[in-house]
Amino acid sequence: MIASTASSRVAVVGAGIAGVACARRLADAGHAVQVFDKSRGVGGRLATRRLAWRDAAGEEHTASVDHGAPGFTARSPEFAHFVEQARQAGWLSRWSGLLAPGSHQALDEPAMWVPTPDMPSLCRRLLGSIPVHLSCAVDALQHDGREWQLRSAGVTVGPGFSHVVLALPPPQSAPLLQPHRADWAQQAASTPMLPSWTLMGVAEHSGPAIWDLALPTRGALSWVMRNETQPGRTAAPGLAHWVAHATAEWSQMHLEAPAGDIQALLQTALAENLGRPVVWRHALVHRWRYASVPRANAMVQGRCGWDAALGLGVCGDALGGAGVEGAWNSAQSLASEMILDLCAEPSNPGTNPGSTHLAQQNH
Repeated sequence: MIASTASSRVAVVGAGIAGVACARRLADAGHAVQVFDKSRGVGGRLATRRLAWRDAAGEEHTASVDHGAPGFTARSPEFAHFVEQARQAGWLSRWSGLLAPGSHQALDEPAMWVPTPDMPSLCRRLLGSIPVHLSCAVDALQHDGREWQLRSAGVTVGPGFSHVVLALPPPQSAPLLQPHRADWAQQAASTPMLPSWTLMGVAEHSGPAIWDLALPTRGALSWVMRNETQPGRTAAPGLAHWVAHATAEWSQMHLEAPAGDIQALLQTALAENLGRPVVWRHALVHRWRYASVPRANAMVQGRCGWDAALGLGVCGDALGGAGVEGAWNSAQSLASEMILDLCAEPSNPGTNPGSTHLAQQNH
């Protein structure tokens, strides 16, 4: 096991909910944590896109849409406790969307928790003052027997670290793991991930919304959402903010198609689903190559990977169960393992939504 001090230096690669939740636990336990992510912002699939366009008269307009996870449920007692604390802190709101007629029956009622004022705000608030390095794609890990070095485009980023956590989709973590844990890398490379093409945009509407959320039973679309009906979201009068997620099967079939072709196809699919034309003011598509984990393949007990001898850990929804809750549970399990090994459990973890006492499961 790597020798540790009361404040070990930990690099967390990935600023989605798994990486951020793990970083928060470790920072609360007294460790010096830095987070790295290739994107321009935190949140991962808890994502909000700012749209900007000019109309025919040259006037500028902006809007925001949540084009990643539409929200999440809380089933486990630990995650439900965290969610309740976050709700009390004003970080989350309950959304009970009115389901469209003809939607398939979900396993749960269509009521979800939604971060406000936007999706990434939950991760931003959990991070607090933890240093975050954005637009930094970590493409190699080097270990000299004493500490870790993170490499990005041939350049060392950050100081040396005693421990590294990978909170990435398995296909992205596999090449980083290969030189150090080939067995983990093989498992990660073989873990199936489901893609999703997502259409988002602003369109005219001819009256008040009669439903907030549709779960089509056939066709290209799996989710259709009136984004402005979610808590803390608004749209200009006479406009609707649409977000439509394609099914995993359709997305896989069209995975490498040009974005322009995908947009046209999904706009047609949405019009067919609504039974009327959609007059778009602005629209675009986003490809989530690793959008979700098949529920049949996801572990459901908050699992993680931790090699104490190397000081290397992995967490995420592919290990801890599908969705935001699965990613959070996996992160909590990894942080618990690390804190036990590093002998740095804080004596007074506090009661804020990011505090360390919220999830001591699976031990």
